[in-house]
Amino acid sequence: MDNQEQNSPSEGCVDRSTLVSGVGKNIKSVLCRRCGSKVLCPGMAVFAEKELFLPSMRKKTTITQSEGSVDGDTLTTHWLVDDMYTFENVGFTKDVGRIKYLICADCEIGPIGWHSLDDKKSFYVALERVNHA
Repeated sequence: MDNQEQNSPSEGCVDRSTLVSGVGKNIKSVLCRRCGSKVLCPGMAVFAEKELFLPSMRKKTTITQSEGSVDGDTLTTHWLVDDMYTFENVGFTKDVGRIKYLICADCEIGPIGWHSLDDKKSFYVALERVNHA
């Protein structure tokens, strides 16, 4: 097994003890997996467990234009942010039903997170879709 495989986080293998503080906030910066842009600064998000479906990672243009069935994952561990201005660097897709997906504003890869238009104070970033440093 090469080092790249060992260092690449996979589904369900996130070590929360190194990421979540005693008060439930992110200890480390949250970064885009593709380009390394900072999405969130330390201490700005709360750890939350909620089942959310996110389509497979791809460029923004193919997220909103996909037809028929969508490949993706149901993810349960997220960083929860209650104000969109808390983010350092995040973009949003066009509405997909009552949902906007969060993407990296620099390289437009995503979705890294999820936002329901019915709940203006809940922005979820999936731990499995970002890096931490």
